[in-house]
Amino acid sequence: MIIILQPGATDEQIRDIVSRIKSLGLGAMVSRGVHRTIVGVIGEGDKLRVKPLAAIPFVEKVVPIMSPYKLASREFRPEDTIVEVKGVRFGGDEVTVIAGPCAVENRDMLFQIASAVKAAGASALRGGAFKPRTSPYSFQGLGEEGLKYLRECGDELGMPIVTEVMDTRLIPLVEKYADVLQIGARNMQNFNLLTEVGKTGKPILLKRGMSATVKDLLLSAEYILSQGNNNVILCERGIRTFEDSTRNTVDISAVAVIQHASHLPVIVDPSHGTGRRDLILPVSRAAIAAGANGLMVEVHMCPQEALCDGEQALLPEDFEQLMRDVRRIAEVLGKRVAQLN
Repeated sequence: MIIILQPGATDEQIRDIVSRIKSLGLGAMVSRGVHRTIVGVIGEGDKLRVKPLAAIPFVEKVVPIMSPYKLASREFRPEDTIVEVKGVRFGGDEVTVIAGPCAVENRDMLFQIASAVKAAGASALRGGAFKPRTSPYSFQGLGEEGLKYLRECGDELGMPIVTEVMDTRLIPLVEKYADVLQIGARNMQNFNLLTEVGKTGKPILLKRGMSATVKDLLLSAEYILSQGNNNVILCERGIRTFEDSTRNTVDISAVAVIQHASHLPVIVDPSHGTGRRDLILPVSRAAIAAGANGLMVEVHMCPQEALCDGEQALLPEDFEQLMRDVRRIAEVLGKRVAQLN
C-alpha cells in the first residue's frame, strides 16, 4: 500500500510515518513528487491498521496498490523517474542513445568505435567485457582487461560506460570500472544478482528476458528498487516467438505498456531485438515514435571481422543516419536527443 501525505508535509512528519511503518517490521520507501510525498510500504501491508494511519492529520489517504510490483508502479510514483549518469539523463523529454561494440575486442578498436559514435551523437558507450554466450566455445570477453579499456575510453571521451555484470561474484570488480551495470536478458530473473546490484546504488540497466512478460520485467525491477536503488533503466530487447525471420521479436507495444504501468525509463535494443543490420534503422525509428526514452545500438568498424554478433552491428556511417532519423522523430514528439557536455 501507499500512504499519501498532504501538501507541505515536513521532514519530521515523514520520519514519523516511516518510523511507525518500520516498528511493524515493514520497509518504507519515500517518493517526493512535485505536489505530493508518497510513502510506499514494503512487506505484508495487512500488518498496518489503515484507519489509525488515515486519521493522522498530515496523512491525506492510504491506498492499497493492486499491482504485484509496488515501487515500480505509477501508483507509487506518478511522475516519470529520470536516471542521471554523469550528466546524461534517461527519461523525461530527452532521447538518449547508448552505442558501441557488442564486445570489447581490443583497445584500438574500442577507441575508434567510441570516437565515431560520440561524433554522431551517442551519449553513452556500451561494450561487453564478460559475454554470456550460448556456446562455451564462443568468445567470452576480455574480462578485467576489457573493463580497463572501457574505463580509459570513457574517461578520455567523457562518455559514461555501460557494461554487463553476470555473477554476484563479479559485482565488486565491474562496479569499480562501470558507470551503469547491465543485467542481461539471461539474468533478468537471477534474483540474487538483482538484489546485490541493487545494493550498489549504481544505475542499473535491466534487459527484458527472452521469454518474459512485461509484468515479469517489472517484478524483476522491484528487486532492485526494494534495496533502495531507484536508478533503474528498463530495456526491451526482443522476445522469442514463432517468427523466425528475425533473431527475436521486438515488442514495440511494450514501450507504451511499460510507460503506462511504471514510472521507470525504458529504452529499446534493436540490435539484439532483430539480429539483422538492415532492420536496426526502421525498428529504431518505430521505437522512438512509440515513445521510447532511448536506444542501445551495436556499432563496429568492420562487422564481418567482429568476434561477437557482427551481423547485428551498424557501420559508423549507418549509425550517423540513425542519429539523424532519431533527431527528426524526437523533434516531432517535442523531445530532444541528449547531448554530452
